[in-house]
Amino acid sequence: MSDIVVRDDSLKAIRPDLPMGAYDAFLPRALERSRAARRWEPSDGPLPTLFLSHGAPPLLDSPQWLQALLEWSLSIPKPRGIVIVSAHWENAPVAIGATDPQVPLYYDFGGFHQRYYQAEYWTPDSLALAQQVAPMLAGPAGSVHQYVDRRLDHGAFIPLMAMYPLADVPVLQVSMPDLSPAANLKLGEELRPLREQGYLVIGSGFATHDMSTFQRDPSTWNELPGYNRDFDEWMASTLAVGGVDDLVDFRAKGPGNRGAHRTSDHYVPLLVAIGASTDPASGRTAFTGVNLGNSIRSIEFR
Repeated sequence: MSDIVVRDDSLKAIRPDLPMGAYDAFLPRALERSRAARRWEPSDGPLPTLFLSHGAPPLLDSPQWLQALLEWSLSIPKPRGIVIVSAHWENAPVAIGATDPQVPLYYDFGGFHQRYYQAEYWTPDSLALAQQVAPMLAGPAGSVHQYVDRRLDHGAFIPLMAMYPLADVPVLQVSMPDLSPAANLKLGEELRPLREQGYLVIGSGFATHDMSTFQRDPSTWNELPGYNRDFDEWMASTLAVGGVDDLVDFRAKGPGNRGAHRTSDHYVPLLVAIGASTDPASGRTAFTGVNLGNSIRSIEFR
């Protein structure tokens, strides 16, 4: 499903007539299609690894973005479980989140309509998955801390509400160890063996993340400023040749990076996805588009 361009109407998504109305309309057909999805089997081999541009709550008001995420998930066998690293959780040393599905979602956003704080995504217990992941990340300390009261944040649950609307796949969130590309590349490498067991590894960030665009004329929100366009094109072309070293050194190599990523929190989940892949040059754009002046390029690796 490469070369799909999401024509997102950012203004309508930010100021919807009915908050989450697009999601309500999307859900019945999405549930039907998700029920029919084929589950992963060992004969399928390793699952891919994904970098997705995750969106804030208004993603739930974008029919185009919702549909693109669903179609992407349906192109992959339904995983046994998902390990997701979100731009919105940094913890040193690396930690894992709650596995108990009764722990509430982490609504880590402010200033939105109350409807978004009522969104629910009750996935199955992920304790068995955590028991596999924890030894992979233990390192010299010999253990990994679990935050039993911190379940999925919006960088995890909002895109997954579109991708797996049945909420029938266990999901475990893992923190970023810090904001360095090298550390997140290593985290992905540690998680790589999970793919052979039918688990999906996702890095959830944003291809460019300059929220100053939100302060500009709404008529410009569906256009990339020059620095965002330059960075997005550089990222895509560097991925095409498997230039992992350059992607790690993005502050020196990436044109426009100071505008496109004023901090690296939404960029480094890309390195998690690359680290978990077996072939960084296999990266293909699942879909791309523009939201609030930023690129939503999302990428699949083998």
